[in-house]
Amino acid sequence: MKKFENFKNNLAVLKEAGNQDLQNEFVKGGVINKFFLQFELSWKVLKELLMYEGISEASSGSPREIIKSAFKIYDFIDEDAWLSMLNQRNSSLHIYDKEAANNLVDKIISE
Repeated sequence: MKKFENFKNNLAVLKEAGNQDLQNEFVKGGVINKFFLQFELSWKVLKELLMYEGISEASSGSPREIIKSAFKIYDFIDEDAWLSMLNQRNSSLHIYDKEAANNLVDKIISE
């Protein structure tokens, strides 16, 4: 599954974020962009898994519905963590505040 390969590759890059110069605004922007990309890859991989399982909710285009459906089927899904990521992604699409960006980068690295 190509989406899963992309997911793994992007996650490996994102895991290195804590080893970068986080005082650099471009680096912080890159971490945030990688997080957004990783989240998109993540819920789309879940969607493909649900489609494979024949779950009708997989036809939904909603990340929230995909996450909630996956939570019901797969015991490795932490619904609260995934919904938190969704909320972070939604509320942070247009970050213009330096403190908000720093907080998001800290959260991405720690969680």
